[in-house]
Amino acid sequence: MKKILLDTNIVLDIALQRPTFYEPAKEVFNLIKQNKIIAFVSATTVTDIFYVLKREKLEAFKYLKELLKIVDVLNVDKNIILNALYSGWIDFEDAVQSQVATENNIDAIVTRNTKDFQKSKNLEILTPKDFIVWIKNIE
Repeated sequence: MKKILLDTNIVLDIALQRPTFYEPAKEVFNLIKQNKIIAFVSATTVTDIFYVLKREKLEAFKYLKELLKIVDVLNVDKNIILNALYSGWIDFEDAVQSQVATENNIDAIVTRNTKDFQKSKNLEILTPKDFIVWIKNIE
């Protein structure tokens, strides 16, 4: 079974029901709920989601409790941070996400910002729409 890392923007697309991005993200979440893929978020994603949802006056605790019923959380440790710091990436947060995925043998990162992950090695970097096509082709 394929393992994916959900980028923060994908989780927020669902939580905030962002009109342009909600439906494709929902398709990914449906595959997770159907146990067709194993999904993860990084520990830093959890705190980022909490911050954004609180700022938007949404029920952050409730949302995270529901999210963690269907996704697992991957640790961010000193080694991951150091590798991200020395990676040469401009966007530190994306470097951390990529390192988390690499260190945990993740197959793909699902994100709307694929260009931000061009330096990722041995990972599929896919938008939700591209991910749906990719996963159907390997089933």
